Amino acid sequence: MNAIFTHGCFTGYRQTLPYAAGVSHHVDSEVGRLGTVLLHRPGPELARLTPRNNDSLLFDAIPWVGRAQEEHDAFAGVLRERGVEVLYLTDLLTEVLAVADARAELTEQVLDSPRLGDTLRGRVAAHLTYLDPAALAGVLVAGLAHEELRLRRDRRGGLVYTLMDRHDFIVDPLPNLLFTRDSSLWIGDRVGVTSLAMPARRRETTLTDAIYRHHPRFAGTEFVYRPGLEHLEGGDVLLLAPGVLAVGVGERTTPAGAERLARQVFAAGLAHTILVVPIAQERATMHLDTICTMVDVDTVLMYPNVASTLSAYTVIAGTDGDDPRVDGPAPFLRAAADAMDLDQLRVIDTGLDPVTAEREQWDDGNNTLALAPRLCVGYERNVETNAQLERAGIELIPIAGSELGSGRGGPRCMSCPLLRE
Repeated sequence: MNAIFTHGCFTGYRQTLPYAAGVSHHVDSEVGRLGTVLLHRPGPELARLTPRNNDSLLFDAIPWVGRAQEEHDAFAGVLRERGVEVLYLTDLLTEVLAVADARAELTEQVLDSPRLGDTLRGRVAAHLTYLDPAALAGVLVAGLAHEELRLRRDRRGGLVYTLMDRHDFIVDPLPNLLFTRDSSLWIGDRVGVTSLAMPARRRETTLTDAIYRHHPRFAGTEFVYRPGLEHLEGGDVLLLAPGVLAVGVGERTTPAGAERLARQVFAAGLAHTILVVPIAQERATMHLDTICTMVDVDTVLMYPNVASTLSAYTVIAGTDGDDPRVDGPAPFLRAAADAMDLDQLRVIDTGLDPVTAEREQWDDGNNTLALAPRLCVGYERNVETNAQLERAGIELIPIAGSELGSGRGGPRCMSCPLLRE
């Protein structure tokens, strides 16, 4: 590829990226053998977390970045050892930023922030213009701090820059990019780029959306959801079986988001039943996959403190252009078994008693990632839950998560499957 420079400024590449277009991606369950997954290796964006900003950036603690990277590398290593192709979001983003249209689009989205003001916006635009794709990807992910914008004395940043605290960010970092499940999900052969509810996370989807639209690996991919629609997050969507989805509604995904997804999915013929599951609006249960994940085609790992009270509304497509039909509520486990054409779902409890269940649910004991039926990855610290899985005949591959879990997310949250058998 030949770089293009105009007046000394990097503006893109002439040739397309050296990737085969139209690679197959397809996901229709939670437990089919995992073939390809999208991860984000934590990096400098985590080092931006401080006691001043960790709450606004949605982290409960300030992680040790080096250890978090070691833990994530071990997680990716486990996947590769089992034959999974691992793609990294930052690598794909860097490659996409070699495409002039994508670069211009993502740069403009950063500059569009109303808090910059005209003078500072111009200074930031000039700064970004000179960055190569890797450096620009670094800014889009890790942000740009006040002190990192080097301004000549005769070209100050104007009133906005002058009044900013020296610890403030001109471009905010995206530490939650680690949780790739939230910003996109695959249903069949279509991708859904979600609409994140929390302001601190909304820019994540602009990066993910650009990757799926501009990277040649995803050429021809059709979308089933896009940013800007009603709030929907990937951690709230479970693919219980081919044609059957469960969507949690609560703190992050709204009922309107669940309805919009249902309409889009039905229109595309990707499912026949969607179970809409109200969940408590608490930090420990922010997504459906924090209280329930699948470990086999007929088996769920579930937080027992809510298992008996969780309900579901069954949504099926309307006929002759009518609105989707809504039935219920009914107990979630019963509704799910009926939709999946099972006599019943087997349930494995988190923990051994209410106390250990609550503790290990908080530590992402429920948030397992299935690599195949009866084979999953979970945090090693959830000793009682892992023992429950083993006793039930589920092979559990333990990984360290002392630092990775500081943002409240486990192996499922940290992974977006692109291909399952």
